[in-house]
Amino acid sequence: MIPIHSVTSDEYPEQTYNSINSQENRPDKPEEACGVFGLYAPEQDVAKLTYFGLYALQHRGQESAGIATFEGTKVHLHKDMGLVSQVFNESVLAELPGNLAVGHTRYSTTGSSRRVNAQPAVVETRLGSIALAHNGNLVNTTQLREELLKSNFNLVTTTDSEMIAFAIAEAINAGADWLDGAIQAFHRCQGAFSLVIATPTGVMGTRDPNGIRPLVIGTVGTNPVRYVLASETCGLDIIGAEYLRDVEPGELVWITEEGLASFHWSQPQRKLCIFEMIYFARPDSIMHNESLYSYRMRLGRQLAAESFVEADIVFGVPDSGIPAAIGFSQASGVAYGEGLIKNRYVGRTFIQPTQNMRESGIRMKLNPLKDVLAGKRVVIVDDSIVRGTTSRKLVKALRDAGATEVHMRISSPPVTHPCFYGIDTDSQDQLIAATKSVAEITQQLEVNSLAYLSWEGMLTATREDTNSFCSACFTGDYPVTIPEQVKRSKLILEKVVV
Repeated sequence: MIPIHSVTSDEYPEQTYNSINSQENRPDKPEEACGVFGLYAPEQDVAKLTYFGLYALQHRGQESAGIATFEGTKVHLHKDMGLVSQVFNESVLAELPGNLAVGHTRYSTTGSSRRVNAQPAVVETRLGSIALAHNGNLVNTTQLREELLKSNFNLVTTTDSEMIAFAIAEAINAGADWLDGAIQAFHRCQGAFSLVIATPTGVMGTRDPNGIRPLVIGTVGTNPVRYVLASETCGLDIIGAEYLRDVEPGELVWITEEGLASFHWSQPQRKLCIFEMIYFARPDSIMHNESLYSYRMRLGRQLAAESFVEADIVFGVPDSGIPAAIGFSQASGVAYGEGLIKNRYVGRTFIQPTQNMRESGIRMKLNPLKDVLAGKRVVIVDDSIVRGTTSRKLVKALRDAGATEVHMRISSPPVTHPCFYGIDTDSQDQLIAATKSVAEITQQLEVNSLAYLSWEGMLTATREDTNSFCSACFTGDYPVTIPEQVKRSKLILEKVVV
């Protein structure tokens, strides 16, 4: 057996990412998944196309970004901490030639936020290198890590993504080809994984049997037609690619010079994360043959039907709450307006705000319009509440701006359980709805009224089979069994308030 190790260098030292996203300043939201992108297009500048694909997927992860290209058997890799536009420039992209590429934007859910954990993960095998980009989270990492360590693998990072790459390499070095080796590894993985994997001869894409995280296929070019993989359709739109279809749960697609081939390695049991539709994916991305903007407007209309309140103006928390607020306005007759202005150039930063700035609350990102709000009864619509910290500051800012009543409406049910499948929702004791009733949350946020969308209303608005979604963060019904030791790391393991 040949030794296997990750490709790394002094360029990626063990450096922790020091950002504004410290525990006390984390947004009051479930935090991002990751974005993956890949394509086979020898006639085109694959690095530049991947850059723009990642740029469109930046909302899925702002901690690090990376691109790996293959020029025959040679891998060119660049990855670093920061936004896509900070990690790459024209000169960097010029050093990434090749016929195919994979890319990644990362928000860390497994493995700490360090340079060495940036993706793609590159691992050597007897058939050549693989470069793997992963969106999701495995729940059996402890077992898989122990198995790989027993096989004398040199684990460079702390991510489950590298473990998947090593598992593929182990199968290949035992005699399997690219496809069989990948499928053998997938069967060892439990949890959520949407993967884009580059090899010297082609690009693979797959989703776990539940399809918890999304992955789509597009076409680019006409003579010949080439294929693109992306987490969302917005990653296709930006490069002029046409959406073809979703990668099916339990499917592996193999993109080579010959085109696209499909292999079903597991029976699908569809459980797409409902939060992808409510919040994570961009509103212009297509799911179930419509934009998520349209779905989110339906959530708002359903919310108005369930929890109407007399008011003078309704507005959403930018940007994710806006479609639902418009839907609420349409169904309720309450006038829609803008009560908050978002600074769209505030992202994650290496500079810590001063204590006074932190105490001033959310003004770095959101600023109320005093002349719009003064003397008004307002309805503010948001997609979720996680800890309640930001929501309380927001309510105070609206009252300081002169709002006489503040009614909060949430276009999803109360978040009572943590996610183990690639979204960071904190441990259960940090989730305000896990330990407090709606009445208690209303009092803590200091709103005149608070109402969440019902679980049934949320799922009915999808117009799909309601059993085909994972909504464990609202119900605690996890589609993939969570090992006991993993549960104990995030669950209270006691009855929660309902």
